[in-house]
Amino acid sequence: MSKKTGSRKKAAVRKKSPRRKVSKKSTRKNGATTRSTPGTSMPGVPFELPQVSEEERKRAKSILAALKRRYPDAHCELDYSAPHELLIATILSAQCTDVAVNKATPELFGRFPKPADYVEVSPEELEPFVRTLGFFRNKALAVWSSMNDICEKFGGEVPTNMDDLLSLRGVARKTANVVLGNAFEINVGFVVDTHVQRLSKRFGLVDEGANVQQIERRLMALFPRPSWTLMSHLLIWHGRQACKARGALCAQDSICKKYCSNASA
Repeated sequence: MSKKTGSRKKAAVRKKSPRRKVSKKSTRKNGATTRSTPGTSMPGVPFELPQVSEEERKRAKSILAALKRRYPDAHCELDYSAPHELLIATILSAQCTDVAVNKATPELFGRFPKPADYVEVSPEELEPFVRTLGFFRNKALAVWSSMNDICEKFGGEVPTNMDDLLSLRGVARKTANVVLGNAFEINVGFVVDTHVQRLSKRFGLVDEGANVQQIERRLMALFPRPSWTLMSHLLIWHGRQACKARGALCAQDSICKKYCSNASA
């Protein structure tokens, strides 16, 4: 009884205390917020984006501009000539380098130029074309299954919306974002690969403990929507050439020295 009485007294004291407005947003060293209040919805995006300040957007724009000046030709480095080829190449790139994929796909695309051509063979018949890549059996099955669904459900055309793409075997949000952004110039998400994860944290754009979903949503909130696809390429290019996971050149790189926490590590 005494414990209950004491808790009531404390509750009563809190009721008498004046309410103070406390910001739900806190910042880290390079400007990333560890928490954010709910943001606003955006057309074509089925979830709310976190709220970010104008100062944070201004800093993000500065990073975007610096990377655009450094890498004016940044683009998707997977080779393709049609949307279905980009879809296949992206499926094959899971846990694999773009260079390795680009070595395997010319023969594959030459033998199977259209989605319908994949349906005429079995998944096992695709395996020799992708044997040099990791998890080649799973990838061959994913390629065959996705092409089969494209032919049966989507009239032989790669879907141009997130939900339909996610219904295909081997396709998650990253793959769907790659295809929509590069093949169709549709920005409904932000590609988050290992480079984007690393640089977004080093540049203080996201919290150090942020997961892939949190990273994508915060980058979508920080950068202008038309730049989402390009910005992912810019981060990837800078991650490969300067802000590397190993042997990073951050201490000597002018962009890193201005924005990257690893420059002074």
